[in-house]
Amino acid sequence: MPAPPGALPGISPESLPGIWVLTDGRPGHDHQALGVAEALGWPFAIRGIDYGPLARLPNLLLGRSTRGLSAAARNALVAPWPDLVIGAGRRTAPVARWLKRRNPKAFLVQLMWPGSARDLNLIVVPEHDRVNDRPGVIRTLGTPGRVTPARLAAAADRLAPSLAGLPRPRIACLVGGARRGMPFTPGDAEALARCASRLAQSRGGSLLVATSRRTTGACEDSLARALDAPHLLHRFGGNDDLYLAILGSADAVLVTADSASMCSEACAIGRPVFLDRAQNAGPSKLTALHRRLEQLGYLRPLGAPWPTALPPPLDPAATVAAAIRELLPPP
Repeated sequence: MPAPPGALPGISPESLPGIWVLTDGRPGHDHQALGVAEALGWPFAIRGIDYGPLARLPNLLLGRSTRGLSAAARNALVAPWPDLVIGAGRRTAPVARWLKRRNPKAFLVQLMWPGSARDLNLIVVPEHDRVNDRPGVIRTLGTPGRVTPARLAAAADRLAPSLAGLPRPRIACLVGGARRGMPFTPGDAEALARCASRLAQSRGGSLLVATSRRTTGACEDSLARALDAPHLLHRFGGNDDLYLAILGSADAVLVTADSASMCSEACAIGRPVFLDRAQNAGPSKLTALHRRLEQLGYLRPLGAPWPTALPPPLDPAATVAAAIRELLPPP
């Protein structure tokens, strides 16, 4: 792994006039940026940004600008300018670069490859992404997120009364949907429900089922009809707290293969994790992630024996936070 760029002398958390986290309303982006900021443990401010029509332009054309933002979002970006900016996703990078023009000392942390490393101090990409190694880029196993023991425990406590009648082990079933090269049909949802039910029945347990943004209504209906074990079904509605409560209450996890974030979050709770691949799913860049997680003992195919030992919980956000702290030493 190439070494990251040199540390900025004379900067410490106490001396930073502001840490901004750029959020754009896309959960996959926001959870990564907020997860890293929370792992740092330093005070930060959230700057929500909305995009306008020009956001579709390549970053090469947007450069160091806010042209991709709505007028309201542009007007909301005012001094004092931050010394540390954390953003995720291609479209936040021009905004971070624009902020660096206002404060040349700003340290820019970009999660996910934005197309160019220009002006960015630290770029974080998962190992399974096809990005060449270069100075300033670090790689993580899986994607950073906001799954921490404290958040899981608090959310699980709030859900506990609703689970009183569900026997243990309680197996979380995290359901995604189709993506390029990985179809997920109502038939696949039915097959998943039947496999999950058999797994729960074989252990004398129950299911905690959560669908996601990618799950279609037809797949949700098919899944619900085919569940044949004691269960709780949470249909996706943007309720992150209930999703965390399901993870925090789980004794094991069954996750579909279409989402790096869901897979990473499943491996972050320190429980057995089983992977379900739809019948007609072909290879994808996520296949490399699955293989690596399986090699390290985090993941096993559905139908594999229940594990007797587990690796430490996966925590990519802590890896990124440590890299930032190393580059921002005390003066």
